[in-house]
Amino acid sequence: MAKLGLNVDHIATVRQARGGLEPDPVTAAAMGELAGAEGITIHLREDRRHIQDRDLEILRQTVKTKLNLEMAATQEMVRIALRVKPEQVTLVPEKRQELTTEGGLDVILNIKAVTDAVKRLRDNGIIVSLFIDPNQEQIKAANKTGADYIEIHTGSYAEARDWALQEKELEAVDTAIKLARKVGLGVNAGHGLNYVNIKAITALGGIEEFNIGHAIISRAMLVGLDRAVRDMVELIKYA
Repeated sequence: MAKLGLNVDHIATVRQARGGLEPDPVTAAAMGELAGAEGITIHLREDRRHIQDRDLEILRQTVKTKLNLEMAATQEMVRIALRVKPEQVTLVPEKRQELTTEGGLDVILNIKAVTDAVKRLRDNGIIVSLFIDPNQEQIKAANKTGADYIEIHTGSYAEARDWALQEKELEAVDTAIKLARKVGLGVNAGHGLNYVNIKAITALGGIEEFNIGHAIISRAMLVGLDRAVRDMVELIKYA
């Protein structure tokens, strides 16, 4: 059955709005694990807009399941990952002006830098995933880098406003899953998934882990983090 990777970036976003100490993403991660999340995901951005280096250091010591570090494929971030050694690194695109990640990593355009980063990370025992759009050529390029996984960017599916377009995007995700598995890549997925649109994605099968943050943290503001995580775990595992 698929697993839930709880992204706690938005806990840090609320904290940074006041520049104080609360709420603490470390505490949220522990609560999420107790509620059934089987991984914790954080994005250490170059501008440190939410998750801070201190968060990464403490989470590395406290996460009991798996720590998945999202980051750009830069020299600075690779050095940090090699020092901290999370179980998994997910390489993502990053632009300073974006509110959140806007699309998948262009592996084809950045093949050398990505391949170099993948090799350095894997040589040090870190599992590597590439966050990419459900595009067949990008998947083939991802396979050439030596990465272990891809994480399919589900944003286009999540943002589709009519059933015909949603069905088209769902088919693209399904095709991407099948191709990735055929060439030997593991498959994760994330971005824009919520308590409604997750159902059609889980029905496709073939996805090992869903990394979800915004929807869960939003629901937690109303019903509490424990219930919000448990509800999503139930949808992923038993829908």
